[in-house]
Amino acid sequence: MLEGLLSPMHLIIILAIALIVLGPKRLPEAGRGLGEAIRGFRESVAAPDDDEPPVVAKRAVEPAARVPEAAAPVDRDAPQD
Repeated sequence: MLEGLLSPMHLIIILAIALIVLGPKRLPEAGRGLGEAIRGFRESVAAPDDDEPPVVAKRAVEPAARVPEAAAPVDRDAPQD
């Protein structure tokens, strides 16, 4: 699907259009800015996430108090004695 998308001829055409649009003075600045952006993106992807909150140990759940027999749920499908 993407075969031949960036062949050498395509890259030459893209570079020529960038040279015409930006001019010879601003083209190195644009390339430098693009390189810094890519470098910053790679560093942010490779670095551990500092934005995530630290993992807090979960507190053990105490067992529930014993439910009196009168308040216990009734199984209506069970045979009655």
